[in-house]
Amino acid sequence: MPDLVSAPGRVVDALGRPRPELRPPVPAPERERRRPRMLAVLGVLLVLCAAGACASLALGSEPIAASAVWDVLAHRLRLSPGPDPTVDLIVVELRAPRAAQALVVGAGLGVAGTAVQALVRNPLADPYLLGVSSGASVGATAVITTGALAALGTWALSAGALLGALAATALVFGIASAQGGLTPLRLVLTGVVMSSAFSSVASFLVMRSDDRGAQSVLFWLLGSLSGTTWAQVWLPAVAVVATTALLLASSWIDALTTGEDGARAVGVPVDGLRRALFVLSSALVGVLVAVSGSIGFVGLVLPHLGRLVVGARHRVLLPVAALGGAAFLIWVDVLSRVVVRPVELPLSVVTGLVGAPVFLLLLGRRRYSYGSAV
Repeated sequence: MPDLVSAPGRVVDALGRPRPELRPPVPAPERERRRPRMLAVLGVLLVLCAAGACASLALGSEPIAASAVWDVLAHRLRLSPGPDPTVDLIVVELRAPRAAQALVVGAGLGVAGTAVQALVRNPLADPYLLGVSSGASVGATAVITTGALAALGTWALSAGALLGALAATALVFGIASAQGGLTPLRLVLTGVVMSSAFSSVASFLVMRSDDRGAQSVLFWLLGSLSGTTWAQVWLPAVAVVATTALLLASSWIDALTTGEDGARAVGVPVDGLRRALFVLSSALVGVLVAVSGSIGFVGLVLPHLGRLVVGARHRVLLPVAALGGAAFLIWVDVLSRVVVRPVELPLSVVTGLVGAPVFLLLLGRRRYSYGSAV
């Protein structure tokens, strides 16, 4: 049946039911004008990701010559004879999984930040707003300070963090739902309060531990990708790809950011969409925190940088935020290993020192808005 226009900006079908468009469609000439810019942005971000991955393989506590790295890669591609076994071990088993994890975690934080900001309609929201990170911190701190889950070996820390994140997600979801539903304000307040409670529990566990345990907890809380293995990469990679694909398949997220009444008017199931966004973003954040610790700044700022460059439509913003987060975190990880070599800095220290001035510079160069905030 043909679509009808019942009021300015509102499209309904032949039965009078509103269609779930987010906003009036972009005219074809405007889409054609934006497409080259979008492709250029994605191309630049892909180049930055590739260059960062190459730098991550060559740089670290012990620099490796670019020719030696190429020998390893060429050998893996069956283009040359075997390289130095020591260099091959460092590049393939130590640095390559770490580079891959940096790309995956950065992309995931960019996607999670975009989803959470749409969920709570708050430009200050980040992936850790819902208390997931604090819950993961309790689980990881319990593993470090008490030796819980020791039977899992190298997986104990990630398993403890993931269990803590899932428990925090269930608590925040249950409390917010029982008190009237997943409204933006209730989600924010519940998440903040539960984060404080979880942080108190983690602080209590740290207080009871020795100095070595406290130092390990502090380093994990500030984010680190050291010790990453190939076995730890596939789960967050699957979570990031699946979450991004599901979000891209929905045309309702843009409508949700315009307001609850407006979203309902165009046929968006607001409550169901909020539940889906909450579960998706919390599960993604829980998996990311379990393998990398709490890395600040990326999920808060990269979505805003993406909006500055390509606008607020999520089908365009999500890929840009994902690639931007990946490019940003791979270079942050490289810097964290070389700035005060051989000591390695926590990732959140570098993200704040490098990212904050860059974001403020971009924010001051042009007018920027998010919803009603300017």
